[in-house]
Amino acid sequence: MTRIFIDSDACPVKDEIYRVAGRYGLHVFVVANRMIALPDSPLIERVVVDAGPDLADDWIAEHSVENDIVITADIPLAARCVEKGVHVLEPKGRVLDGDAIGMALAMRNLMTDLRSAGMMTPGGASFGKADRSRFLSALDTLVNKARKPRLRPMILPPA
Repeated sequence: MTRIFIDSDACPVKDEIYRVAGRYGLHVFVVANRMIALPDSPLIERVVVDAGPDLADDWIAEHSVENDIVITADIPLAARCVEKGVHVLEPKGRVLDGDAIGMALAMRNLMTDLRSAGMMTPGGASFGKADRSRFLSALDTLVNKARKPRLRPMILPPA
């Protein structure tokens, strides 16, 4: 059964995730290092981890499995999940899969190196209505993809 994991730090699309999960009957884990308000639903579970760098990310990476969906803007977490066959979606609607994660990691590392060298780098664009719409469409597509059984190649015995 497909589950959704939210890296809830600054996630602007939690309400949208709750609605989609409710429509499909999917369990949602909202992972944070502090208490946050959640709707009253048996499908939505709060996971509070200790405060510390990457502890929420570690919990998500350890507990998500193939065909789960992780919502995060954290590129290193996304890479860890993609490696396990987990579907990853950014809050702005970009799917991070095996094809996209390498470029996303390279860009993140380049920007980190530029900032550490003292260069001013542009911040991300603000979150808008188009991002929310793109996210909802991408999440619906991912849910349907994740719920379909994956066909495994059949290995025939030698003739």
